Amino acid sequence: MGRARRARKIAATAAYGGGGLAAASAALGAVSYGVIRGEALLARRLVGNPFDTSPDDNGTYGAGPGEPIEILVIGDSSAAGMGAQHPHETVGAIVAGGVSALMGRRVHLTNRAVVGAESSDLERQLAQGLESVTRPSVVVVMIGANDVTHRVDRATAVRHLELTVRRIRSLGSEVVVGTCPDLGTIEPLAQPLRLLARRWSRDLAAAQTIAVVEAGGRTVSLGDLLGKEFAASPKTMFSEDRFHPSAAGYARAAAALLPSVCAALGVWGHDTADRPPEARRGEGVGPVAVAAGQAVKDPGTEVSPTEVGGQARGPRGRWAVLLRRRPDAVPDARDPQADVDTRRPDDAVIAE
Repeated sequence: MGRARRARKIAATAAYGGGGLAAASAALGAVSYGVIRGEALLARRLVGNPFDTSPDDNGTYGAGPGEPIEILVIGDSSAAGMGAQHPHETVGAIVAGGVSALMGRRVHLTNRAVVGAESSDLERQLAQGLESVTRPSVVVVMIGANDVTHRVDRATAVRHLELTVRRIRSLGSEVVVGTCPDLGTIEPLAQPLRLLARRWSRDLAAAQTIAVVEAGGRTVSLGDLLGKEFAASPKTMFSEDRFHPSAAGYARAAAALLPSVCAALGVWGHDTADRPPEARRGEGVGPVAVAAGQAVKDPGTEVSPTEVGGQARGPRGRWAVLLRRRPDAVPDARDPQADVDTRRPDDAVIAE
């Protein structure tokens, strides 16, 4: 079964309230499961001591007239900034500073992310955030790694994320979700655990994309964003615990998220405005499941809802547009993907 089909199945199970996908032991024989469990215990011993806390990045960034733009961050330790030494090094702080610089306005950041959080914690974090800011301009979500490492049922995790996104959209707020990172890039994981972690995290990321786009949000694939850099210079891109990103790692993740946050806010700037897909970038319009499967393989790729011929849905589900906003994400010239049309959404005609 291909990743797009697996992601559709997980997302469909989430939408209709099913379950039963989490038990890895059910899919593995007793001997195989014993090997995986042994590798997981070894990895926990190899990973450095976790940090006690994360920097407090709540506050106002930049300067300018008018009311500040409100950004709310929710999610897990990556959203909280665990591993960063200073508040200005977190993803939320970097995004807030970037938005302020582009808009010439103050940005007020409210961060309610919690270290160790799973997708089931998002609704509570959102409620806590709304106690401080009743209608954020945009909500940034980073979630998924703990759902994988804690073996949470993927359909259940996706359902919690989708409900949170729908709640955010009902407020009139924009939402940008950084999908589950590729845990197969973590150095202490040995085979076969590394291979399984990669598959589980990528499948979850694809299913997250389908659910978020169906709910009216947009996603940015974080995938193996730090993979090559980790292999080349792990002490630079990852923090002392060898699991969480360092300040440099968070800066790279923020650089991937910032253009999509700006697009959600309608900020004018280089490659931040919503625009038609470009064939030379490998971008296009197609069924959301196909776009989700492609996005997990290309970190920094944004997937958002769109229409074809005035219709939001086609024979294979929700239409989605795949964009590569990062400046270094222009691939070599190649044939367009068979399932993705690279013309403008308004005049695309996509074969099913």
